[in-house]
Amino acid sequence: MIYKFQSKADSDLFMNVGPAERILSIIGKSAGPQGIIEPAEMPAAIAALEAAVDAEEQARNAAVESATADGQVVSTAQPIGLKQRSWPFIQMLKRCQEADTPVVWGV
Repeated sequence: MIYKFQSKADSDLFMNVGPAERILSIIGKSAGPQGIIEPAEMPAAIAALEAAVDAEEQARNAAVESATADGQVVSTAQPIGLKQRSWPFIQMLKRCQEADTPVVWGV
């Protein structure tokens, strides 16, 4: 399934089911075929996503430091994480909050 997030204030945003449902879970929304994020909910949603991104990056950095300390070879490749997957969604939320317009999906 592909999620299509829509708003009158921004372009449509398409997201695969895994990343979309993870993001919805972080912001306290139930995954499902339809939903809405009201402008009043957006500041908390943005803060929750930014906190989750920071937590993921700190955990990754701690794992790299631990592996390096143990003498393991650590890859320099940067995995695609929550930061990359959530950035377009966070930008959409910010624009929609500014325009006082909800984000919907499955409509």
